[in-house]
Amino acid sequence: MRIGISANALKHSGGLERYAMDLVRGLAAAGFEGKRKPAFFARKIDASLPESRLVEPYRIKVSFLPGKLRDAYFSWALKRARKKAKVDVLIGCNRVEGSEIAICGGTHIGFLRATGRREKRSDTRQIELERRQYARANVIVAHSDMMSDELRALYGVDVRKIRVLYPPVDGARFSPVDAATRARLREQFGFKADETVLLFPSSSHERKGLPLIEKALAGLNVVIAVAGRAPERPAANVRYLGYAKNIEDAYRAADFTILASSYEPFGLVGIESVMCGTPVIFPACIGCCDAIADHAKHVFKSGDADDLRRTVQGAIETRRDAQLGADAVRYDTSVDAHVRALIDLARDIDAKR
Repeated sequence: MRIGISANALKHSGGLERYAMDLVRGLAAAGFEGKRKPAFFARKIDASLPESRLVEPYRIKVSFLPGKLRDAYFSWALKRARKKAKVDVLIGCNRVEGSEIAICGGTHIGFLRATGRREKRSDTRQIELERRQYARANVIVAHSDMMSDELRALYGVDVRKIRVLYPPVDGARFSPVDAATRARLREQFGFKADETVLLFPSSSHERKGLPLIEKALAGLNVVIAVAGRAPERPAANVRYLGYAKNIEDAYRAADFTILASSYEPFGLVGIESVMCGTPVIFPACIGCCDAIADHAKHVFKSGDADDLRRTVQGAIETRRDAQLGADAVRYDTSVDAHVRALIDLARDIDAKR
């Protein structure tokens, strides 16, 4: 069985690009190497990455087209490329029609609905491509229960076609540290021992809810530590950390991780944070909330500044010194377990041909 992976890029990035790289490593560890190594289809491929040597790369160029037409062209060109690569089962980590296993890390209709954005012609094209992908796939892997609900309610997908598999997280990288190491990390980040630090990791502050957090927590004795893109305007309770390459250390140094996103299909930030020993303060609309144990999360009503303020105050008052452990996450976060489940799906699809 020849497995193929389709993604926007093979490079260090966020979201589904990082997930696709996890799949590459996981498939290699599962024995898909040498003549069995997967074909990888993408717009951009970073040949300097070790992952690029674990796949047979196929670059599909789209840069000569206007941005709004690139998704459709990539999907069309992929049909010929996968035939050339003799792929039996394709895992689609982007919007493509021909994937036997479609990965759903977010839906465009759900995004528009949650953000209140009016549907444009370009949005309609993306939604139509999504619908074709879901209709033609043998299995749709939803990265959260929230995505499973959206697939059924917004796209009319039969529940029997959906498999919920939470995305993997590197347990070696995201893990707790002892009290002495944590104290040194707080000092490195400039956090005082008596400060309550709320880590806000983001490169899209409006969508992740920074304005709401600033408003809700004004006057409280807390530090909102922003890791990622610099805030557009200064605020008394906001401290900018810059781009944290070792984001795991920022999690370990903070007291809580906070987001107030309007739309977050899963939110790996939440899993990474609690695996590093730091509880989260999240709105109910973040998909990973279902995957985090109750003692490791504080959940508020989405978009409700008053409830956010009450939740933060309550989290601080009831803060426990006990360190979070593996019991903070309600699923096996290993890449191996996730990839084994995908291989089983692929073999089942291939056997039924």
